[in-house]
Amino acid sequence: MPINSNKPELWKADIAQSVDFFNKWFMQFAPKAFRETRTQTTEQVLTALKSTQNLTNITARVLQQNPSVLAMLRMATAPPIARDRLIGLAGVSPNLVKSMELEKKVPPQMNQDKLEVELQKITQIITKLADIDIFPWLDSGKNPSVAERQRAATIVADRLCGAVADPIIRNAQEKRQLTSIRKWLVQRGYKLIAADKKSDFRQMAKGSFAFRLNIPVHQGSRSKTVNIPIDTVIMLSHAKSGDLPILIEAKSAGDFTNTNKRRKEEATKVAQLRKTYGEKLVFILFLCGYFDSGYLGYEAAEGIDWVWEHRIDDFMELGI
Repeated sequence: MPINSNKPELWKADIAQSVDFFNKWFMQFAPKAFRETRTQTTEQVLTALKSTQNLTNITARVLQQNPSVLAMLRMATAPPIARDRLIGLAGVSPNLVKSMELEKKVPPQMNQDKLEVELQKITQIITKLADIDIFPWLDSGKNPSVAERQRAATIVADRLCGAVADPIIRNAQEKRQLTSIRKWLVQRGYKLIAADKKSDFRQMAKGSFAFRLNIPVHQGSRSKTVNIPIDTVIMLSHAKSGDLPILIEAKSAGDFTNTNKRRKEEATKVAQLRKTYGEKLVFILFLCGYFDSGYLGYEAAEGIDWVWEHRIDDFMELGI
């Protein structure tokens, strides 16, 4: 029996309550999450400044030894340089820049001579565009004071955090949603499976649940399988032998635009899961924020149901 997907007469009121719920959380907790991340990022920038001798020694060797400083260096220029813009200006391999920033390493298979040439191109761009208003010692030739270094690190950290503000908020919201689910389940006697105890989701003990569990599904040929990460997996306390757990995907959104871009993701995921495990598999969205009638109608048409976070007790309709 559907929980909310078959009740369009309730959608308008639920959407309004969900938006209010998200906005209240955002105003109370998002600034705190951003500040905490900025503090951590400032320390990382100070470490990067130390490794480059306060930007006075940006060399190919330094970049090779400390590839993770590249993201900071992009934010130390006037104007700050986007990743793809740096690739274009320096005329270097996209794989090199992305590997340094995302994997914190230089591509191990890259020829050493070519690597040094490309890193040198990057250092030339950064050195030429370094923001002397933030780093005045580059112009004066004097050693920076502790206060000047701290001020510069804070400004660069703000730039870095501004570039990833949405992921910071999204990660904080996801953490809060999973905490809400955990609290609700524990109150009803369910036990969390430790990360190092996770196994096949079909072998979970009755009355247990796990976070961020990989579920293998068939893709294309049945001989090929891929793992789909699921936020929460719950084996009912009264499950019978052969019953599958309930799968829950936590979703939050701070505006209506992005939800409609993402709605096909859930439909694709559910199609793969049901093709592998059958139509009886239960997949539920846990929604908080800006999900409009267009999004809800699309998901309902795909056979996907949901529980609103502002009405979390609806999970009881699943037999939990």
